[in-house]
Amino acid sequence: MSPDFWIVITGILVAVNCGLLGVFLVLRKSAMVGDAISHAVLPGIVIAYLLTDSRSSIWMMLGAAVFGIITTFFIEFLHRKARVQSDASIGVTFTWLFAIGVILVSLFSGNVDIDQECVLYGDIAYVPFDLFFLGENSLGPAPVWMGSINMLVIALVVALGYRGLFLTSFDTGYASSIGLNTGAWNYLLMGAVSLTVVLSFNSVGAILVVAFLVVPPATAYLISKRLETMIASTVVLGTLSAVGGYLLADLWSASISASMAVFSGIFFALVFGYSLVGKKLRKRVHLSES
Repeated sequence: MSPDFWIVITGILVAVNCGLLGVFLVLRKSAMVGDAISHAVLPGIVIAYLLTDSRSSIWMMLGAAVFGIITTFFIEFLHRKARVQSDASIGVTFTWLFAIGVILVSLFSGNVDIDQECVLYGDIAYVPFDLFFLGENSLGPAPVWMGSINMLVIALVVALGYRGLFLTSFDTGYASSIGLNTGAWNYLLMGAVSLTVVLSFNSVGAILVVAFLVVPPATAYLISKRLETMIASTVVLGTLSAVGGYLLADLWSASISASMAVFSGIFFALVFGYSLVGKKLRKRVHLSES
């Protein structure tokens, strides 16, 4: 397979994985949790390096995963126990943990051969060279394998927990009244988001991960408020953004990740513009009929 094929496949996997979870984040008004996690994992990456003295992606990912989970629990703790607003709890958590990571990097900069940019921003163009080996045989890029396994996990979570995620996203009061543990469902969703962000951002970059978590689901929300339609629209929009963004980057010799993010923004702008025009036309028709 050509390098271009693996880059596009990786982009599609990240778009679908992030989009499936992003739908529920948008409905819960917690869309920026992904951005919080992508920054808050910095201390985990630095600590993993200091403990293992290794830049192996396995240890880095494990450290990031631990702090990703800590981030989700801390956000939920502030929101539920301290009665802090959801957006404020996200802001407090991610800025505090990110600042700790920056301090750790500055304190150990002489011993740690990493910096804020290299641990937060990957490059999807290098995906074809990050190979997964079984013995001496290459089985293709590791990010594609990780993305595929992650997609299977997310699909199972959404399929098996559809009713719980649906009810706790649209009406937490009703969900609680029928006996659903809204906190447990929220932790399940945030745990899946944390895993997805950590698995994705090292390969494609934090900006693209956040873009795919927010923009396609937000665009789908403009198209329909029906959950099934939102999920299907998000998958289609994410896939088209990945393919179109790669073609745009190839045409302009620009950043692939940034181009994919821009392409998702273009879709949002088109749908938003169409919805505005549609509202005006419906208003004119209503006035003329009355």
